[in-house]
Amino acid sequence: MKPIDKLNRLAESHGALQPGKGMVSGVIALTLAVLCFLGVLAFHFPEYLTTPQLRNSYSVEAMRLLLFWSLVLAGAMALFNIVMSRTRWLALAAFVLIGLSLALGGHKVPVNDFADGTPYIGLDWFILDLLGSTLIFVFIEKLFALRKEQPVFRAEWQTDFHHFIVNHMIVGFVLLATNLLVHKMFGWAAKDGVRAWVQDLPFPIAIVLIVLVADLVQYSTHRAYHEVPVLWRLHAVHHSVKSIDLLAGSRQHILELLITRTLVLAPIFVLGFSKEVIDTYIVIVGFQAVFNHANVSVRLGPLRYVIVTPNFHHWHHSQDDEGIDRNYAAHFAFIDHAFGTAHRADRPWPDRYGVVGDYVPNGFSEQLAFPFRWKGS
Repeated sequence: MKPIDKLNRLAESHGALQPGKGMVSGVIALTLAVLCFLGVLAFHFPEYLTTPQLRNSYSVEAMRLLLFWSLVLAGAMALFNIVMSRTRWLALAAFVLIGLSLALGGHKVPVNDFADGTPYIGLDWFILDLLGSTLIFVFIEKLFALRKEQPVFRAEWQTDFHHFIVNHMIVGFVLLATNLLVHKMFGWAAKDGVRAWVQDLPFPIAIVLIVLVADLVQYSTHRAYHEVPVLWRLHAVHHSVKSIDLLAGSRQHILELLITRTLVLAPIFVLGFSKEVIDTYIVIVGFQAVFNHANVSVRLGPLRYVIVTPNFHHWHHSQDDEGIDRNYAAHFAFIDHAFGTAHRADRPWPDRYGVVGDYVPNGFSEQLAFPFRWKGS
């Protein structure tokens, strides 16, 4: 079988990687090599491949250092597998990408002045989020696994990874669309006096307030997705995932993403929170969105009645009767307890995940079209 055919077969497969055969290290080396190659492209075309809000927050030199050591690590693992005659086809694929990255300048690609305001895709956001999420959450999932038999490359991971790619790449479109909608629809509500008062709040109080405000909107919007049939068609895509892990939260219809972000950002804009508070909120949202979908056995004792934990959110994705239309909050569990929508169950964890009846199709394009196809549902 040709190397390219082996790579295609690997990408289309699922299940645990056999240890001791070079598959684990080979996949890590190839993944790093792909990210390095994409990183080099981002250095060459920053005006089109990087997110303005993100590139203003990180150090270019730090990114160069990260790129350099990623190339070294990928090359070392690939070389080891070749020397040890372990999955050489996988190691050679990594070497080809490493060679292309170096030929294009590697970590030394110069970054000159470039125009602002150009159309862009969030390639840097995709690279950093995938790398960070994988390093943190794969480790956490292996250390505190809820379902130890569930592999990293579980069934339907390709669909969720496709959602992950698209939702990250179109971050520019999402930001532009949501900002436009928020300003057009809610600009009239912004009052200078209120905004000044909010911006003068102590930082810890402002953080709690922004999370609370956002979560109250999130709760209302989320509940509407479940109770309004037309909206449920969109949200059912997110619920169709049958295995909960770090990628599961990425399965989200783009239209739902736009609606939810617009409604959640509206009060944040109207109240006028400072950039530092909003940036911190974005970090909190990003962490909880992945952590609460992760395959981890974490309940946090009595704190689970206050904040949303993986245990709390896993029940929301359950097909079990106790979890249906329950646990809508994204950050503060006490919101569901206050409104009577918190789940009640004798068991700590649900048995099955997904949509009752499993009528949502698998595959990114099929799920993108699903809300607009009523036949057979």
